[in-house]
Amino acid sequence: MNKTLIGFSLLFISSVLHGQDHSFPFGQISLREIDMKVYDKDTSAAAVVLAEFGEAYIENGGEYNLIFQYHTRIKILKKSGLNLADIQIALHKSDSKKEFLRSVKASSFTWENGRIVEAPVTPKNIFTENRNKFQDIKKFAIPNVQVGSIIEFQYTLESPFFFNFRNWEFQSDIPKIFSEYWALIPGNYIYNMTLRGFLAPSKTESELVKECFSPGGGNKADCALYKYAMKDIPAFVEEDYMTAKSNFISGINFELAEIKHFDGRINKVTEEWKDAERELKLHPEFGIQLKRGKDIADEHLDPLLKGESDPLVKARKIYDFIKDWYSWNDTYGKYSELGIKKAFEQKKGNVGDINLSLIAALRYAGLDVEPVILSTRENGLPIEIHPVLSDFNYVVAKVNIGDKVFLADATDDFHPFGILPERCLNGKGRVLGESQSYWIDLKPVDRAKKITLLSLVLGNDGVMRGSLHTSFIGYDAIDQRKKLYAFDSHEEYIKDLDNNLDRIEIKGY
Repeated sequence: MNKTLIGFSLLFISSVLHGQDHSFPFGQISLREIDMKVYDKDTSAAAVVLAEFGEAYIENGGEYNLIFQYHTRIKILKKSGLNLADIQIALHKSDSKKEFLRSVKASSFTWENGRIVEAPVTPKNIFTENRNKFQDIKKFAIPNVQVGSIIEFQYTLESPFFFNFRNWEFQSDIPKIFSEYWALIPGNYIYNMTLRGFLAPSKTESELVKECFSPGGGNKADCALYKYAMKDIPAFVEEDYMTAKSNFISGINFELAEIKHFDGRINKVTEEWKDAERELKLHPEFGIQLKRGKDIADEHLDPLLKGESDPLVKARKIYDFIKDWYSWNDTYGKYSELGIKKAFEQKKGNVGDINLSLIAALRYAGLDVEPVILSTRENGLPIEIHPVLSDFNYVVAKVNIGDKVFLADATDDFHPFGILPERCLNGKGRVLGESQSYWIDLKPVDRAKKITLLSLVLGNDGVMRGSLHTSFIGYDAIDQRKKLYAFDSHEEYIKDLDNNLDRIEIKGY
C-alpha cells in the first residue's frame, strides 16, 4: 500500500470556493447517461458513479465550523444496485456539540413515456435515527428508482469537530467514472495528510488563496486550496482474510497536528503517548469507571469467588458472570456510554460499558488486568507513530496470569475466556499499563479447525453402519455454537444436519 505523509499549513472559507468553477449542476442528465445499459470498464457492476464531488472548508463566520458539501450522481445498472437509493448520513455528536445537515437535495431520474421524469425526495421523508450517544443517522429513500434510473443527491453538513477534517474515499464497492475533492485550509492549522491506497490521483493541484480567513474580523490568514481527482476508478473488492478495507482503499486522510494562534501561541494537537495515557486515566467515561469495581461486585462476586484461590479459575468465573449478566446493544466504543454502575443495573450497554465492567471486576478480585484499546477490522488500522485516540473504537481486557496472557471480550455470548471476536483481530492494540502503555499483537490464540472421525462397518445387506464424530476447534467452534443456538431444539438441528448429509441417514446422536 502506497502512503505519503505530508505536513503542511492550512486554512479556509466558503466564499472562495463558491466563487470558483467546480462540481456539476444538479439534475442536468444527458440522454447518453439515461441510455447507458452497462459500464464497459466493468460489465459486472450493479451501478456506477457517473460523477462525484466534495469540498470542505472552515466557515468564515458564525461558529467557524467545518462545512462539508457532497454531491454525487449514480447510474443503476442492475437490480442488485437498487439499494443504493437508501441513503444514510452519519452525524457525530458529543455531550455539548453535534453535527447537523444544513440542506439535502435528492432525486431519481427515469426514462418514462419518451421523457426523463424526476422524482424528488421531500423533507417529510427525511428521518433521523438516534443510533447512540455519539452518533445520529439521517435517513431517506430516493423514490421511483428502477433499473436504468439515475439517482442524484447532494447535502451540506456542518460540524463543530474541525479537529477531524473531512477525509475522502475515492474508491467504493462500485466503480466511479470521476471523483474530485477540494480542501481549503487556513494557514493557522497544520495537518498531516495521508494519501492511501494503490491508485494515484489523476489531478493533484494546490494554490494559495490570500487573506481568506478572518475570524473576529481583525486578523487575516492565507489559505491553501488542495484539489485531488481520480478518473476511471475500479470498484474495491474485499478478499478473504483481508483486514479492514479502509486500510487499502484509495483516499485521503487528514489529521490536525498543530494550531497557530494570531497572538503567537501554538497548540500541539498531536500528543505523545504519555499525554494520551493521562487523558484516558482521568477520563470520566474510561479511567474513572475502572475504579467502580466495588459498586458492581460486592453482592455478586464475593459469593462467586468465596474460597477460590486459583487466579485462572477466578478470571474465568468473573468473565462468565459478566458475559451472562450483560446484553450487548451492538454498539462499539472504548468509552462507557451509560457508566458501568448504571449499565450494570440495566444489564445492557455498549462495548465500553461491558468490558470496562469486566476490567473493574477483575481488578476488584485482585487480578493483574490492563485495558487494551484497539481498532476493529472495519474501522481500519490505527496510526502507530503517535497517538490518535479517535482511531480506537473498542476496548478489551488483558489478563496476566503467571507467564500467560489472556485477551478477553465479554460482549459475545459464544466466546470462551481468552478468545477475542474476529472483529478485534486487526493489527495491534495499545495496552494501557500501570506505568506506561505499549503495543500488543492481536492474533488468534487457536486455529479454526474441524476434525472428523468416521468409523464404519459394511453389513451383509450392503449398508455401511457406524459412527461419525466431528470436533470443532477455535473460531470454527464459535461458529458452531452460534449455529446450534439458532435452532429451537437438538432435534431440529439433527433434522437439518440429516438433510444436508448426502446418502447418510442419522439414526441416533
